[in-house]
Amino acid sequence: MEDQALYKSSFDSCPLTFALNLIGGKWRLPIIWALSKNGSMRYNELKRRIHGITNMMLTQSLKDLEQYGIINRKQYMEVPPRVEYTLTENGENLIHALKALAHWGSIMKSRQLQQEEECTDDDK
Repeated sequence: MEDQALYKSSFDSCPLTFALNLIGGKWRLPIIWALSKNGSMRYNELKRRIHGITNMMLTQSLKDLEQYGIINRKQYMEVPPRVEYTLTENGENLIHALKALAHWGSIMKSRQLQQEEECTDDDK
């Protein structure tokens, strides 16, 4: 029990763990990525772009990302009301890190595929 408490607390102050908790989850990255590609988007536009997301999950993820300062929600006082979501400066900065991570993932995926091909070649 004491080991578990030490394990948990040892990562509480880790900046990487903090960052991954902010963007982790199934839907947050697709939302962030959609906003980075399309700029300002309305709720239904996001819903159409992110296949499989439910209204409840989209609403909750948008609230979380807004609370974390990654996205901005702007409501226009019109009839009917209009709400648009955009990335904040923090969200834009995150895109640079995500692109670097995607590049790293691409390299790792290529290496994995190459290793798998080598293994199947050895079986012949």
